[in-house]
Amino acid sequence: MQKLELHNVIKRFGNNTVCNGINLNVEQGQMVCLIGASGAGKSTLLRCINLLEPIEDGEIFLDGKDISLPGLNPQSVRSKIGMVFQSFNLFPHMTAFENAILAPKRTSGISKSQLNFEIEMLFERFDLAERMHNYPDQLSGGQQQRVAIVRALAMKPEVMLFDEITSALDPQLVGEVLDVLLQLKNQGMTMVLATHEMQFAQQAADKICFLKDGKIVEEGSAAEIFNRPKKAATKAFLTRALK
Repeated sequence: MQKLELHNVIKRFGNNTVCNGINLNVEQGQMVCLIGASGAGKSTLLRCINLLEPIEDGEIFLDGKDISLPGLNPQSVRSKIGMVFQSFNLFPHMTAFENAILAPKRTSGISKSQLNFEIEMLFERFDLAERMHNYPDQLSGGQQQRVAIVRALAMKPEVMLFDEITSALDPQLVGEVLDVLLQLKNQGMTMVLATHEMQFAQQAADKICFLKDGKIVEEGSAAEIFNRPKKAATKAFLTRALK
């Protein structure tokens, strides 16, 4: 079953075409990793899927419905498509728990006690129960990023997008965040992530898409892309990235 479909998506900033006719299918429960050099269009593509950037042309379908139609309320889409960014974007004056419960408290429609319980279970699930009443500046970078993931999951999204979520972390903290992604994969979450973590992508992704100059140059399984790339550009990128 196709969860997310992109047909010929084009995004421009002035004369610069950042996404140049991108076609992508993401199946239910799949983890798709977007790889490529900085400026290849990975982050912009995620922002288009989440409707943070309007597209110039093409179509984006979620569960068979075109979510890229002009005038569509983006908030209803973003409740189904969660996104976690490089920077944690936590409110510094709120505890981790308050950050996570803020949006669902306004939109979920369930009782306060039930919502509190559900948020607490998310913190428990990602080994943050003892930290949920700390403020962001009392947490490590890895803990803050995990709180950002909990905050996105609190909205019960159908799809999760991750934009280079380990790039701002010290190397020793990267593993704890990648472990969260593996947990989500094992629980069947549909995910699209832009990442420079090649070893993780090779081990965990169901599908790899190599982007260059706003296009998907090559896509396939991790084994196909990493072991048997067909395109010269893919081979050249991997030679540099895997040094």
